[in-house]
Amino acid sequence: MSDFKIDALIEEAEKQLNGAATSNSIFKVRTATQCMDDASQLPVPQLLFDEFWVEGEVAILFADTGVGKSLLGVQVANSITRGNSIPGFQMTVTSKPKLGLFDFELSDKQFEKRYSEDYTNHYIFDRNFLRISIDLDKDFPDGNYEEIISYNIEQTIIEHQLQVVIVDNLTYMKGDTERAKDAGPLMKRLKTLAGKYQLSLLVLAHTPKRDARRPFTVNDLAGSKQLINFCDSAFCIGESFQDKNLRYLKQVKVRNAEHRYSTWNVALCELVKEENFTKFRFLETANEEVHLKPKKKANKDETLEDVVRMKKLGMSNRAIAKKHSIDEKTVRNWTSDDDFPF
Repeated sequence: MSDFKIDALIEEAEKQLNGAATSNSIFKVRTATQCMDDASQLPVPQLLFDEFWVEGEVAILFADTGVGKSLLGVQVANSITRGNSIPGFQMTVTSKPKLGLFDFELSDKQFEKRYSEDYTNHYIFDRNFLRISIDLDKDFPDGNYEEIISYNIEQTIIEHQLQVVIVDNLTYMKGDTERAKDAGPLMKRLKTLAGKYQLSLLVLAHTPKRDARRPFTVNDLAGSKQLINFCDSAFCIGESFQDKNLRYLKQVKVRNAEHRYSTWNVALCELVKEENFTKFRFLETANEEVHLKPKKKANKDETLEDVVRMKKLGMSNRAIAKKHSIDEKTVRNWTSDDDFPF
């Protein structure tokens, strides 16, 4: 092989390493150093809603029905478009981006009620806050329901040059999101839109029936295994059993921010309506355990019966004591020869 051909091959390889387009490959090949250099030219992502949602992220907010997902979604949207942080929470983004809330939950009249005083004295939202709903006067086109919704979301993003998008909620776009194999493609489509148009995207979703006595985890998100893989961050709203108006916010997945709001440090809020705006009002940080439904306490007879059963199975006194949060001496006394004949 001639030196000319060898030099040409080397030059072609170097172009590939520097990210030059040399084929129809979907991959962008660069050195690790070049990746760092390219990243240094990009702006540092800012906080849209404290550590819960960072600029450029695809985030999921999930909770049970009626807990306040839509309320918080509107409150966050209002905060971003006005450029004012929600008291008690950080917001470092300085621009006032064009934001679209795709509201598949509330009717116009329901929305009016939440942001007015008995349908009068309406709250004035910023012009950059667009509320988008299904036009019931138009015939819904034939075809795949999910694809039609996704296509129209994309066209709205383009037409109105949206930079921030909130979808309320995922269940409307596809009713069987609890089935992981169906939820994955839907979330992937939304993430693709976010990447294509450099959006910050917040998706609201439901949690299926869960045990209210245990802390929230990623497993409480409907269709969690697939949905959680396609988002950058996820947080939830829990309902406090201390007071019907108390709610808490907890991070369950974090990629670009600090994991500040964990089980031991949830953001405790109360639901209030101040004049013509219904919202979350931050109170303090707290331990999630304090706000969970109390665990059922077994009476002494039930505990004694279970201790005896476990002893017969050959479990150690230490293991039994740990299981029931009792002293080892108590286990020994309850399973002595006099009271516990084998």
